Amino acid sequence: MKALLTGASLALGLLSGTALSGGLAHGAETPPAPAMRPDQTAFRELYKELVETNTTLSSGNCTLAAERMANRLKTAGFAEADLHPFTADGHPKEGGLVAVLHGTDPKARPMLLLAHIDVVEAKREDWVRDPFTLIEEGGYFYARGASDDKAQAAVWVDTLVRFKTSGFKPRRDVKLALTCGEETASAFNGAGYLATHERALIDAAFALNEGAGGRLDAEGKPVVFNVQAGEKFPQDYRLEVTNPGGHSSRPTKDNAIYHLAGGLTRISQYEFPYASTDASRTYFARMGAITPGPMGAAMIAFSKDPTDTQAATTLSQDPGLNGMVHTTCVATMLEAGHATNALPQRARANVNCRIFPGTSAEEVRATLQKLVDDPKITVTTLGARSEVSKTPPPLTPEIMKPIETVAAKMWPGVPIIPILQPGGTDGAFLTPVGIPTYGVSGLFGDPDGNGVHGLNERIRTASLYRGRDFMYDLVKIYAMQK
Repeated sequence: MKALLTGASLALGLLSGTALSGGLAHGAETPPAPAMRPDQTAFRELYKELVETNTTLSSGNCTLAAERMANRLKTAGFAEADLHPFTADGHPKEGGLVAVLHGTDPKARPMLLLAHIDVVEAKREDWVRDPFTLIEEGGYFYARGASDDKAQAAVWVDTLVRFKTSGFKPRRDVKLALTCGEETASAFNGAGYLATHERALIDAAFALNEGAGGRLDAEGKPVVFNVQAGEKFPQDYRLEVTNPGGHSSRPTKDNAIYHLAGGLTRISQYEFPYASTDASRTYFARMGAITPGPMGAAMIAFSKDPTDTQAATTLSQDPGLNGMVHTTCVATMLEAGHATNALPQRARANVNCRIFPGTSAEEVRATLQKLVDDPKITVTTLGARSEVSKTPPPLTPEIMKPIETVAAKMWPGVPIIPILQPGGTDGAFLTPVGIPTYGVSGLFGDPDGNGVHGLNERIRTASLYRGRDFMYDLVKIYAMQK
């Protein structure tokens, strides 16, 4: 999971100790009491096994993690025929699992629970604690993947185990997909593989995934509950200039580095047109209502009129919110020259864009080519991570009502706010092939992001157990939906 601290993090900074103290400060996510329910004890063992199975790309094994989760489903009573492990040629350690709990109504379209089980790299010498040993300390679980994304993956497996062992009979099929490769752009991606090679196996009316969660204030009190409905499309472009070069003692204006620098400068000064979706407008309307000052006013104004350039400009001044109001492109890498005493024969730059739904990668490439305004610079689209979704997942009552019902019982008064995710998740592979994918978890995180992708990743124990209860109740409602 990437870049989840979006506009919500700004709002937390504005709200902590101000508006929240007046009415939105509901029951803090404090550490759980020492006594645990038996079902929580069983879940903790499953979670521990998954977290402690190293699934980094460099030295881990997603296939082993998937096998261990399949064994837990077998023990719960799942038949072999309903468990579908998968790997791709050349990627023996990057496998995954699809499991199916069959419903009673063959006409009801299935639902899908999606989670990635790979994690970001972690070096023991950099961490306070062993990143691949689950440690419970001071009201937190610490480990690589403790939050991203093994918390939700473990809850999905646990939910199917509980359904099976309790004899629950869903109306629709409930499917589970555990995949590898989400955290590394160059890796084999299990969600992409399923979308292109096993589309029928994961067919569903919709999917639930990572991509959003709750946010706590500095005192551990719930502030906002986010639901992801759509995400921007990440795309890299190569800008390149070639030149005959020559000796540095005979410089000319026709210099590859100068050409490239000029083009990058022109790109840096350009703002893509402001845009919005149902999710982003709803986000700004609801966040604006609880965000004080000019930023809150700009949120409300933009939600009412996305053509309000003054409001959009105000929002774009914040790095988190900027990604929610339009396509963004930024230079991320440079490479030029071949010798200190030679004119450069080649200069290259990578420009990383996050494309708003409804805009194609080619449209952005053409815009960049026009912006550089230099025939010496070629702009090339590099390999795409996934297809571009033409429209974001719709926020229908069938999707939102169950979320609102369960969340209101667990976190009364906490606003439920959809977001357009500026970062990327594996939902990017499913939504374009007709499986609208929503980020929803009930897992509440600290304002600092809980060390996700960084050092000493953690999640509050209370947040994990309450999120688990939320997801179980939510899936049960969806599973019986007509």
